[in-house]
Amino acid sequence: MSETASILRYTARIITERGLHTGDQFEALDGSLDICAAIYVAAHGRALNVFRFAEDLSIGFIECSAPAMAAIRAVSDALDSAPCVTPICPGHEVPDYLEHVSNWAATVPLFGTRQPTTAEVIDRLLHTADALDAAQPLAA
Repeated sequence: MSETASILRYTARIITERGLHTGDQFEALDGSLDICAAIYVAAHGRALNVFRFAEDLSIGFIECSAPAMAAIRAVSDALDSAPCVTPICPGHEVPDYLEHVSNWAATVPLFGTRQPTTAEVIDRLLHTADALDAAQPLAA
């Protein structure tokens, strides 16, 4: 089992227990978490206080976590849409995987009628984890 798959499975458990937050900030007052914050918690074992009140700082912490960003990228790659890009300097753009995944879980898709349910988000996490494991060669 890959580390990223393990993180995604733990993320599904965290969202099941704490709830999926789709509003402002990365953590709601009731303890529910944005999907990307839940991935960070799964990777590091704890939520950060900044998740409740500092969106930009939260993004910085999540983006500095290699295991969280690997899991976020895996989810982004499993979605039916492409991530938006962010210019980092003239002529250079990078995909914004965090925004892609967070917005997917929190907004109504183009031509859609509703945002994904919590169960659908959890299902996508688990299917992505299964696909990652299926792609891993078995150890001898």
